[in-house]
Amino acid sequence: MAKLTPFEHLRAVAKAYPEAHEDFPWGESAIKVRGKVFVFMRNDDKGFGMSVKLPVSRYIALEYPFTAPTGYGLGKSGWITCSFAPGDKPPRDVLQAWIDESYRAVAPKKLAATLRRA
Repeated sequence: MAKLTPFEHLRAVAKAYPEAHEDFPWGESAIKVRGKVFVFMRNDDKGFGMSVKLPVSRYIALEYPFTAPTGYGLGKSGWITCSFAPGDKPPRDVLQAWIDESYRAVAPKKLAATLRRA
C-alpha cells in the first residue's frame, strides 16, 4: 500500500470528524461541519498548505517557521496558515492536533462535546 501524502493523510483525518464534509470553493479543499469551515487545504505545484482556526494555541503556532496569520482578515479571528514547499515533511502530529482544535472551535458545542479529549 502506498504511503499517503501529507495532504491525503490530513484530509482524511479532517473528513473523519462527526458531520464533516468537503467543498471546493476557490479551487481549495474546505472541510466543513454544519456549513462552517474548520480547515482549508491545498496541494499543488507550490506545495502543501493548510489554514485552521486556533483560539487556544495560535500564538504558539505562529512561532513555527512555516506559519503565518491567515489573510483576508481571518488572522484577526485566530486563523493561521501553514505552508510547505514540495518535498518538505510537515509535522503531521502537530497539524492533526491543530485540525482537532479547529474542529472543536467551529463545531456546535454539543457536537464537539461528543469527541474524546486527545
